[in-house]
Amino acid sequence: MKMETIDKAALDLTSAGWRVTLLPKLAAGAKHAAARILPPVLFLALLLGIWEIACSAPGATLPPPSKVVQETWGLIIDPFFDKGNLDKGLFWHIFSSLKRVAIGFSLAAVVGIALGVLIGQSTLAFRGLDPIFQVLRTVPPLAWLPLSLAAFRHADPSAIFVIAITAVWPIILNTAVGIRNIPEDYRNVSRVLRLNGFEYFFKVMLPATVPFMFTGLKIGIGLSWLAIVAAEMLIGGVGIGFFIWDAWNSSLISEIILALIYVGLVGFMLDRLISFIGSRVGGYAQQ
Repeated sequence: MKMETIDKAALDLTSAGWRVTLLPKLAAGAKHAAARILPPVLFLALLLGIWEIACSAPGATLPPPSKVVQETWGLIIDPFFDKGNLDKGLFWHIFSSLKRVAIGFSLAAVVGIALGVLIGQSTLAFRGLDPIFQVLRTVPPLAWLPLSLAAFRHADPSAIFVIAITAVWPIILNTAVGIRNIPEDYRNVSRVLRLNGFEYFFKVMLPATVPFMFTGLKIGIGLSWLAIVAAEMLIGGVGIGFFIWDAWNSSLISEIILALIYVGLVGFMLDRLISFIGSRVGGYAQQ
């Protein structure tokens, strides 16, 4: 009987310990999650309510959210259908656009970082190339499309070129700013330690320029996604830009609204993906 009493007391102490240590942590976590989630949810509900009221009035030119969901329910619940040619679900249109963006943005990242390092390290290269870059970066993305179509004669490489030429400028300029802002003390220490080019890049240059470099990459991925949607409206083929333009030609406004929501969500996820990679690269660079 005495042992049972001791075991029960120990169990009670253990349970009390869990309550003392775990419950406050759970409460703090729930409070933090609520503070982050509730504001956007409330504002989204308010926005949808205003939209519903404004577009439910007689003579409204845009459909309310309830009608958008009703008219696009088939696209929402089955984004993977493929009936051949251009009659495909939204997944396939977004996937095709993302493939073009992945290729174009990768090219822009490689070229942009290389040129950014060059003009950041070399005063002569900076003086020679920076004015040219400043002029070319002001050219609107779609202004490059006729030239790329004339050069490549096919839609896909033309769209990829437009993505790359649109995304490359912020990557070049931000990387160059990061290189030029490396403290002189870091350079002097690298000379004293006689670091080779490989060691200097990974131990000095990369840690110092990661924030600048990934700022350029984040801007670049956003511009890439903007450029492909606009370019696909003109070049046609499978892609979210073509889907939006085809819906407009068919007067399917609800499908346009649904596609725009998906475009925004994908753009948001691309931005967060680059931020995540930047945090990982920055963490490794600082170790």
